[in-house]
Amino acid sequence: MLYLLSMMIMCFLLITIFTWRKIYIKTSTMAAVMAIGIITQGVLTNYFGSEDISFYGKLLSILNISLWLSFLFSLVLALRNKQFRNIHYENPINRFGIGTWIAGTSICSILICNNFPGWILFVKYLTVLNILLWMTYITISIIALRDIYRLKLTKDVHGILLLTTVSTQSLVLLLNTVFNMEMVYYINVFLILMGIILYLVCLMFIINRYSSNFENFNIEADWKNTNCILHGAVSITGLACIFSHAVHDSVITVVWVVSATAFLVVEVIEINRLFKRIKRYGIQKGIFVYDVTQWSRIFTFGMFYAFTFKSYTGTGWLSQTQSLVIHIGVWVILLLIIIELILSMRGILSSYQWSRMRVKG
Repeated sequence: MLYLLSMMIMCFLLITIFTWRKIYIKTSTMAAVMAIGIITQGVLTNYFGSEDISFYGKLLSILNISLWLSFLFSLVLALRNKQFRNIHYENPINRFGIGTWIAGTSICSILICNNFPGWILFVKYLTVLNILLWMTYITISIIALRDIYRLKLTKDVHGILLLTTVSTQSLVLLLNTVFNMEMVYYINVFLILMGIILYLVCLMFIINRYSSNFENFNIEADWKNTNCILHGAVSITGLACIFSHAVHDSVITVVWVVSATAFLVVEVIEINRLFKRIKRYGIQKGIFVYDVTQWSRIFTFGMFYAFTFKSYTGTGWLSQTQSLVIHIGVWVILLLIIIELILSMRGILSSYQWSRMRVKG
């Protein structure tokens, strides 16, 4: 009852602020919910154990669910004030950010199911609604891919397209948490295959974007934060395979190797980009600038960690590498999310001060 009361208070405060300031979240803002959710359920709970951090796990879950509900309210607010289409649908590439709504809902549903089992009936209804939202999103995404091709926007695509895979595989995780595994086996197989197909299609668009203009490629400007989903989407696919028991263990090992390879390639590019941004913009503007897409990096790191933890057997040629990821990765991820929270607060305060200056002016 205390947790429910805490959630209601937090929701009330956040919704009041959203209404008062008329805050319309960006399409991909729900990535913050995804990131905090995977840190709670996939990193902290796995590493420290659910019993040892039960209280903190519930507290983080309540915080995350409150954010999720508040963000949903902001979407309704945008719809009511006729801002929804302009913010979330007008740009074909931006439409893919709607995938964070499905994945965010999936992870919040999993948090509710694991921490508050008394709310299971609510989660089952929510799961059905989330599936309907996913079906709508996939339709929107297919139309968006057509529009991108027709309007010659392929030069602007990036990792946000891969949220189609992330949202799809998040449903596999949700279904296998809420329902009996045997009951959803064939749905699991369909969704996993669907997610892989979507990944390959979107990957072709991304490769085409960078290969067609490689000679003019500028890593500081052209490489996007969301490209980390290149490995994050593989990680969540692997985790979906584990949860569903739909594939053999040897296949999961192959998926982990692909995920780890993609992780290394993308993060080497990111490190190179980091140094070039520092050289060009300085430390302050090169690194410590908030952008909502940075949450996708936290999510993908957390997802790779969760996949590594769940696929770790303690034997075999990969065990030492996976053990290193498990024991060092947790602290790297915690450091990253602390930095991101500080940047987020700075960004919010900066936006608030700017809006006050505009009102006074």
